[in-house]
Amino acid sequence: MALTINTNLSSLIVQSNLNSATTMLNQSIERMSTGYKINHAKDDAAGYSIAANWETQLGSLDIATQNTSMGIDLLTTAEENYALLTSHLQRIRDLTEQAANGTYGEDSLEAIKSEITARLDEIDRISANAEFNGINLMSNATGGITLQVGIYGDPNSQIELDADLFQDANASFLLGESNTTFADACTVTDTAAAQLTKIDDAIAKISERVTALGSAQNRLESASTSLDVQIENLTSSLSTIKDADIAEESSSYIQAQILQQAAATLLATANQTPSIALNLV
Repeated sequence: MALTINTNLSSLIVQSNLNSATTMLNQSIERMSTGYKINHAKDDAAGYSIAANWETQLGSLDIATQNTSMGIDLLTTAEENYALLTSHLQRIRDLTEQAANGTYGEDSLEAIKSEITARLDEIDRISANAEFNGINLMSNATGGITLQVGIYGDPNSQIELDADLFQDANASFLLGESNTTFADACTVTDTAAAQLTKIDDAIAKISERVTALGSAQNRLESASTSLDVQIENLTSSLSTIKDADIAEESSSYIQAQILQQAAATLLATANQTPSIALNLV
């Protein structure tokens, strides 16, 4: 190789290697400090695009999981309120059966009527106030409820709760009579026995709704389990494509650091090479 003054090829080569080592060092520092091997699109354009899409899906899956949990809470709230109605109806049935026996005097029948009326009024109060997040669960005039339990807009990502689950559940709707009329009939020997059938029908109506609520809860729990599996698998895949291997990056860091130091030392030597020409003068 010719000895020249104006062009120092050795210095240029060392500078190029120094720049490469410095870039490698900075990249390793960035990866170890962020924990990601893909921090910019330039690191891996395809991987960056895939990771961004998966991160969006994970966010959507988290929301779907929250939606599913809220749906389960809604159904649980409805079921517990229906259980209260059933307990009142069962007590009304016991009282009506007592009145039908014909062994109670007028005062006793009046006391029975008073308790039946109070329990019918309580059924009305529970029905009017049973709600979840502003949604009335026993007189929902808006119809059924759609639960978004997936990340897409198609029916496979939704569970529909039929409007029948949330129709009126006040005493007059369940029993077919006003509270006063029903309570009066429960305490006459001639009509009390007939009221037992109406009470049984009302309890059966509630039982049908609770059964449907239970089926919906099972579907939501299944959806929740499915979402957990999707989140776990997607998180694992995202980690594979995006997370940095710290052990590997540490090795690259040390290698780049040594190369950088060696290049810096050699650059100082290379920059002195043209001065050798002075020895020839």
